[in-house]
Amino acid sequence: MKILKYIPIALLSLGLSSCSEFLKEEPEAFLSEDQYYKTQTDAINAVNAVYFFLNSGGSSVQTPYNTLFNTGMNMAGDDEDPGPGATNPDVRSLSVLAHSATNLRIYEIWQQHYAAIKKANVVLEKIPAIEFDNALKERLLGEAKFLRALYYFNLVRLYGDVPLITDYQKSVDPAGYEIAKSASAEVYASIEKDLIQAAAVLPASYSSPNVGRATSGAAKAILAKVYLTKASLPLSVAAHYKDAIATAEQALSPADGGTGAYGYELVSNYAEVFLPAFKNNKEHIFSAQFKSNSLNQGNNENPRAILSGIPGLNGNYAHMVRFYTNGNDKSFSIYKLYKPQDKRRAVTFTRSFTSPANGRVYALPIANPAVPNDSTPFWGKWWDPASTAVTNQSAANVPIIRYAELLLIHAEAENEANGPTAKAYKSLNRVRTRAGLPNLTAGLSKDQFRDSLYLDRRLEVVYEYQRWFDLIRQKDGSGKSTFVSNLHKVGKTNAADKHRLYPLPQSEIDNNKLLVQNPGFE
Repeated sequence: MKILKYIPIALLSLGLSSCSEFLKEEPEAFLSEDQYYKTQTDAINAVNAVYFFLNSGGSSVQTPYNTLFNTGMNMAGDDEDPGPGATNPDVRSLSVLAHSATNLRIYEIWQQHYAAIKKANVVLEKIPAIEFDNALKERLLGEAKFLRALYYFNLVRLYGDVPLITDYQKSVDPAGYEIAKSASAEVYASIEKDLIQAAAVLPASYSSPNVGRATSGAAKAILAKVYLTKASLPLSVAAHYKDAIATAEQALSPADGGTGAYGYELVSNYAEVFLPAFKNNKEHIFSAQFKSNSLNQGNNENPRAILSGIPGLNGNYAHMVRFYTNGNDKSFSIYKLYKPQDKRRAVTFTRSFTSPANGRVYALPIANPAVPNDSTPFWGKWWDPASTAVTNQSAANVPIIRYAELLLIHAEAENEANGPTAKAYKSLNRVRTRAGLPNLTAGLSKDQFRDSLYLDRRLEVVYEYQRWFDLIRQKDGSGKSTFVSNLHKVGKTNAADKHRLYPLPQSEIDNNKLLVQNPGFE
């Protein structure tokens, strides 16, 4: 008999709850599968369980958009490093690209994504047979398809060819779970199909308490990103640049040259993208939802960026910027890539902390002859200034895709397909103007525009679990990957082309004789 982990009775009474309402599952009661999937409430809770893997957390659990993508992905890139509080050997080995197929974080990313996909497949198998409102049923199925597409999009970018499982697995024979890898092109085809079908049935928006669930606009925005990724390295299907343009314009607002009726817009103050008081605003297309200090439903990134030892603040300084040598400056970091007038810098970083216990200001000076009085920048995007009394969690949502990125997707795809046209300039300049920067220089070549866009994209979405995905797909003017050279610039001289893909977890190889390890990790 298969046993279903049940959802707390308190959650059942919520009915259609927001994503932040169903972050926690507890095995307080058990039902057999035959007893479940009977009612509308069962269907809703089954879909809620697919969202669960985006953002659940706690003292011992990391999920993709709640620290796992930092400890298991961003640390491998060129902007972040494990700080003194990050003592896990798997995290530290990944940060210097010395990881192997037995790395725990690499396994956890794989395992959690496939666990979520399995739940989505259960939804798509079971919900059609339940009798309840058809419009709601179609929406729930659309949400499951959207989430399955998002999880597979992450997997195919990180691991390359992966097993594509779209049916509910219910075999009791272990051999039934031995599945070979599917080609990346096949996985992407499934992702596109799911997103197109989701966009056709999902609503444009929700009212409380359902704000935060997948929308048709989110499906189109993610699909535009999928097309841009396929057009980029390593697949290089250049025809998809035009698909990315057309799909992005279906979600862009008319003022930005699109036909979208979703009301998306850049908020005027960059800080409001991240401050909990302004969550789910008009810039947020789809985000992982968090609540502070409520049943472990908070964003656990918050304390990891806070300097330890400050009275009244619960910080462990596990996540820090990566310092490297640039000319005479041996303490260079992404912080110094921002222009002084760039409004994003003061939001993305803080240079000091004020103790709520004694009012003293704490900072970390750097002995840097190239920059007198230099000090350490600390990550600040998930800081909640309204909750300094509870810094072990934050209520800050994590944007999975937001309007600024959609504009950057549009600008990049337009430049690659047609050169730096007026459309490309307009979309990129919208992001630059909000940052307090002047319009990009007119008359740039295609390669110059690309380089400028790559930099602005890096500065705009840093610390939002985007950089590694960009590193593995971006190119130079000759079409060659910049992955290795970008990592060498920051001192990761052992970086090699093989690192563009993660190894498949060794435990999966051991349990599935049909799986073949990625090159360089055999």
